Amino acid sequence: MVQGSCYPECYPEEWGSGAAREIRTPDPLITNDQGKESRIEQDSARALIKLAFSDKTPHFGEHEGSLGSAMLLPMCFPASCFPGSMRLTKASLPRIVLPHGKTETIVFDDDIPGFGLRIRAGGKRTWVAQYRIGTKQRRITLGTPEKVDPDKARQLAKETLARVSLGEDPQGTKVEARSQASVTLGAVIPQYLDYAAERQSANYHADVKRYLEVHWSPLAGMALGKIDRARVSKQLGELSKARGAHSADRARAALSSFFGWAIGEGIAYHNPTADTNRPIQPQARDRVLTDAEVVLVWRQSGPSDYGAIVRLLLLTAARRDEVGAMAWSELRGDLWCIEGARTKNGLPLELALPPLALEVLGAIPVREGRNLVFGSRAGPFSGWSKAKADLDARVLAALREAEGPKAVLTPWRLHDLRRTAATRMVDLGVQPHVVEACLNHLSGHRAGVAGVYNRASYGPEKRAALALWADRMAELTGAGYG
Repeated sequence: MVQGSCYPECYPEEWGSGAAREIRTPDPLITNDQGKESRIEQDSARALIKLAFSDKTPHFGEHEGSLGSAMLLPMCFPASCFPGSMRLTKASLPRIVLPHGKTETIVFDDDIPGFGLRIRAGGKRTWVAQYRIGTKQRRITLGTPEKVDPDKARQLAKETLARVSLGEDPQGTKVEARSQASVTLGAVIPQYLDYAAERQSANYHADVKRYLEVHWSPLAGMALGKIDRARVSKQLGELSKARGAHSADRARAALSSFFGWAIGEGIAYHNPTADTNRPIQPQARDRVLTDAEVVLVWRQSGPSDYGAIVRLLLLTAARRDEVGAMAWSELRGDLWCIEGARTKNGLPLELALPPLALEVLGAIPVREGRNLVFGSRAGPFSGWSKAKADLDARVLAALREAEGPKAVLTPWRLHDLRRTAATRMVDLGVQPHVVEACLNHLSGHRAGVAGVYNRASYGPEKRAALALWADRMAELTGAGYG
């Protein structure tokens, strides 16, 4: 009796009981050089079988007493004896077992190099395709026999190895895809906000943070590579309905800037906001208030924080948030020094305030323990929309009182005051590059190569320009200097 399964189960039934683990076999036949048959004992047969599958098989005819140089051995052996390779089929799978003492092995297919079945001690079996990229060996899984039959696995292996022959790295692509799947919008937004915080004004940064973390929260769990134009467009539609077109448009701009940064960092490969329809179509902003409108706005602004802000916007041509978050510590004599963290373009700005502007500030009481000039809570001035609506109502009432009940107030925005001041300064003869310096712009004369070499701040010129414009405002409105 021969223990184990080192003899083939495909022997003829008359050689022994195929159902038993112990298989009785006759002495294997050998043939000598004269063609005569002899029989050997089973122990000798084992040795010959081992030699027959060894790279160092001797030629028996070269040794004294040899029985010949060839052996007649069975044509098939079970995989448990020779686990290195065999044809992987439905019929052969049940006979493949893990060799004793091993925790893992791979049985490769005879027909397709690199296609194999990985077997582990726990019983798990997995189809694999193994290949080499340069000096590195790669292995990619193709499924399990329970879910993928041998024919399907064989086809998958052929396709995978064909891609390798074309220069691809299927396993590398799979690993990269898995890595990209973990790079979600929600996980990357904090990195972008850290980057943007040093380049955006505090108020603008707060808006961007809100748009990304709140408005785009439905996409937070998605991988960046999975966020496409269709998903962005759908969310923009939802935002337009829930929050309004203007809010949706700003959220779109924030997401576009985020993806622009992510592409530069190598985190994303495309910007899904590109070519999406904007919730609102941009319109050229060219509203400049007439002298009569400037007078109405100045006189109806009223003795309040908001009223003082409106008057300073007219006198300095500064941005809304720059004035709304003004701090007493920024005022040094008649100079208003705004650090880059508070400006839109991140560049510091110094403006020499004319006497009329200082008079407006002189009417604002200094609150104990509070550095901010305007507002009553912890932050800067808030409640812009309500204050603007109240001002519009007072302006319209004054307009109808002067022109009749059918008079209509042309819509205007606070930013139009900045454009009005810049336009009027040019009308008064101020050079365009000086106006641009007042606005803290890097366009026109201060853009491109000229801006690189021209680092002048135009302090005296800006002082003269703002003083000239303040004199004109005093002339229009009748405002005095104390």
